[in-house]
Amino acid sequence: MIVTGPFSSARRPAQGLPRTPTPPTGWPIGSYATYTEAQRAVEHLADNDFAVSDVTIVGVDLMLVERVIGRLSWGKVLGTGAISGAWFGLFVGLLLSFFSSGVSLYQPILVGLVSGMLFGVVFAAISYGSTRGRRDFSSASQLVAGRYDVLCQPRSAEQGRDLLAKLAMRPS
Repeated sequence: MIVTGPFSSARRPAQGLPRTPTPPTGWPIGSYATYTEAQRAVEHLADNDFAVSDVTIVGVDLMLVERVIGRLSWGKVLGTGAISGAWFGLFVGLLLSFFSSGVSLYQPILVGLVSGMLFGVVFAAISYGSTRGRRDFSSASQLVAGRYDVLCQPRSAEQGRDLLAKLAMRPS
């Protein structure tokens, strides 16, 4: 996955970025516990007119963290299904109201909304019922790194290390 900037796109990656996924290169000039700290280090380099195009932040020791949000019940599942179905039904109803003539504006919207809710409840019930109680909780997954290394191309690594050492000596 290539993350693009405001002046690049997936078809035209930012200058200097490889077109295919490749391992990062460079010498480590700093290691941080959080992405925010690594980002702060790169901002410090940029503020000191360092060539930040030579810098890469690399997440090391990746882990998938699943945070449990809450317990599921039939009421929550059916309510969520009704709401998500209603949104989809509202969208379909709006589209139908643009292309229907001779009927009131609200009739296709109301039909779309009600039928969307009905289908949302039915599909949510089928989906939740098929788990047979094996997964009675909701969760969110995140990909998290154990640490974040700041790498720099060899030509400017020494200067980068010196600047980051000054940042480390500064009080937070």
